[in-house]
Amino acid sequence: MEESQRQKKIASVLQRDLVDILQGAATQGGMRGVIISVSKVRVTADLTDAKVYLSIFPNDKAKELLVGIKANKPMIRHELAQRTRNQLRRMPVLEFYVDDSLEHIDKIEKSLKGEENPITNPDLLDKRNKG
Repeated sequence: MEESQRQKKIASVLQRDLVDILQGAATQGGMRGVIISVSKVRVTADLTDAKVYLSIFPNDKAKELLVGIKANKPMIRHELAQRTRNQLRRMPVLEFYVDDSLEHIDKIEKSLKGEENPITNPDLLDKRNKG
Protein backbone atom coordinates (compact mmCIF):
# COMPACT_ATOMS: atom_id res chain seq x y z
CA MET A 1 0.00 0.00 0.00
CA GLU A 2 1.35 3.40 -0.97
CA GLU A 3 2.02 6.10 1.58
CA SER A 4 -0.41 9.01 1.74
CA GLN A 5 0.72 12.60 1.27
CA ARG A 6 0.28 13.18 5.02
CA GLN A 7 2.54 10.21 5.85
CA LYS A 8 5.20 11.46 3.44
CA LYS A 9 5.03 14.98 4.85
CA ILE A 10 5.36 13.79 8.46
CA ALA A 11 8.20 11.43 7.51
CA SER A 12 10.02 14.32 5.85
CA VAL A 13 9.65 16.56 8.91
CA LEU A 14 10.82 13.77 11.24
CA GLN A 15 13.77 12.91 9.01
CA ARG A 16 15.03 16.49 8.84
CA ASP A 17 14.80 17.09 12.59
CA LEU A 18 16.19 13.66 13.55
CA VAL A 19 19.36 14.30 11.54
CA ASP A 20 19.97 17.49 13.53
CA ILE A 21 19.25 15.82 16.86
CA LEU A 22 21.35 12.68 16.28
CA GLN A 23 24.32 14.38 14.64
CA GLY A 24 24.31 17.07 17.34
CA ALA A 25 24.22 14.43 20.08
CA ALA A 26 27.13 12.57 18.47
CA THR A 27 29.33 15.67 18.34
CA GLN A 28 28.37 16.74 21.86
CA GLY A 29 29.15 13.22 23.07
CA GLY A 30 32.69 13.58 21.76
CA MET A 31 32.31 11.20 18.83
CA ARG A 32 34.44 12.89 16.20
CA GLY A 33 34.53 11.43 12.71
CA VAL A 34 31.15 9.73 13.03
CA ILE A 35 28.46 10.57 10.52
CA ILE A 36 24.87 9.66 11.29
CA SER A 37 22.31 10.18 8.57
CA VAL A 38 18.64 9.26 8.47
CA SER A 39 18.20 7.48 5.17
CA LYS A 40 14.48 6.74 5.43
CA VAL A 41 11.54 7.28 7.77
CA ARG A 42 8.37 5.24 7.32
CA VAL A 43 5.25 6.34 9.19
CA THR A 44 2.29 3.98 9.68
CA ALA A 45 -1.11 4.90 8.22
CA ASP A 46 -2.50 5.83 11.65
CA LEU A 47 0.59 8.03 12.30
CA THR A 48 1.36 6.35 15.65
CA ASP A 49 4.60 4.55 14.75
CA ALA A 50 7.66 5.55 12.75
CA LYS A 51 10.48 3.30 11.57
CA VAL A 52 13.72 5.24 11.31
CA TYR A 53 16.52 3.81 9.16
CA LEU A 54 19.99 5.12 10.00
CA SER A 55 23.17 5.07 7.94
CA ILE A 56 26.18 5.29 10.21
CA PHE A 57 29.74 5.85 9.04
CA PRO A 58 32.15 4.27 9.90
CA ASN A 59 30.14 1.09 9.69
CA ASP A 60 32.01 -0.73 12.48
CA LYS A 61 30.49 1.65 15.07
CA ALA A 62 26.91 1.15 13.84
CA LYS A 63 25.83 -1.52 16.33
CA GLU A 64 27.33 0.31 19.31
CA LEU A 65 25.70 3.60 18.30
CA LEU A 66 22.34 1.94 17.66
CA VAL A 67 22.36 0.55 21.21
CA GLY A 68 23.05 4.06 22.54
CA ILE A 69 20.34 5.60 20.38
CA LYS A 70 17.78 3.02 21.50
CA ALA A 71 18.73 3.65 25.14
CA ASN A 72 18.14 7.39 24.67
CA LYS A 73 14.91 6.95 22.70
CA PRO A 74 12.71 8.84 25.26
CA MET A 75 15.02 11.88 25.21
CA ILE A 76 15.23 11.84 21.41
CA ARG A 77 11.44 11.60 21.16
CA HIS A 78 11.01 14.49 23.61
CA GLU A 79 13.45 16.71 21.72
CA LEU A 80 11.72 15.83 18.45
CA ALA A 81 8.31 16.63 19.96
CA GLN A 82 9.61 20.05 21.05
CA ARG A 83 10.83 20.80 17.53
CA THR A 84 7.65 19.63 15.78
CA ARG A 85 5.03 20.81 18.28
CA ASN A 86 3.56 23.27 15.77
CA GLN A 87 3.29 20.63 13.02
CA LEU A 88 2.21 17.46 14.86
CA ARG A 89 -0.39 16.84 17.53
CA ARG A 90 1.09 13.52 18.56
CA MET A 91 4.63 12.27 18.29
CA PRO A 92 4.88 8.81 16.72
CA VAL A 93 6.66 6.05 18.63
CA LEU A 94 10.14 5.77 17.12
CA GLU A 95 11.86 2.49 16.24
CA PHE A 96 15.46 2.71 15.03
CA TYR A 97 17.14 0.35 12.56
CA VAL A 98 20.52 0.34 10.82
CA ASP A 99 20.17 0.74 7.06
CA ASP A 100 22.62 -1.73 5.56
CA SER A 101 21.71 -1.07 1.93
CA LEU A 102 25.01 0.72 1.15
CA GLU A 103 26.99 -2.20 2.54
CA HIS A 104 24.84 -4.61 0.53
CA ILE A 105 25.42 -2.59 -2.67
CA ASP A 106 29.17 -2.59 -1.98
CA LYS A 107 29.16 -6.40 -1.70
CA ILE A 108 27.30 -6.71 -4.99
CA GLU A 109 29.78 -4.40 -6.73
CA LYS A 110 32.73 -6.41 -5.40
CA SER A 111 31.08 -9.61 -6.63
CA LEU A 112 30.50 -8.16 -10.08
CA LYS A 113 34.09 -6.95 -10.33
CA GLY A 114 35.29 -10.42 -9.39
CA GLU A 115 37.04 -9.31 -6.19
CA GLU A 116 34.85 -11.48 -3.99
CA ASN A 117 33.08 -14.29 -5.79
CA PRO A 118 30.07 -15.61 -3.81
CA ILE A 119 29.89 -18.72 -5.99
CA THR A 120 33.35 -19.94 -4.96
CA ASN A 121 32.99 -18.61 -1.39
CA PRO A 122 29.41 -19.20 -0.12
CA ASP A 123 30.24 -17.50 3.21
CA LEU A 124 29.90 -14.16 1.42
CA LEU A 125 26.18 -14.84 0.91
CA ASP A 126 24.81 -13.73 4.26
CA LYS A 127 21.10 -13.37 4.80
CA ARG A 128 19.94 -9.77 4.50
CA ASN A 129 17.39 -8.61 7.05
CA LYS A 130 14.58 -6.48 5.74
CA GLY A 131 12.79 -4.45 8.37
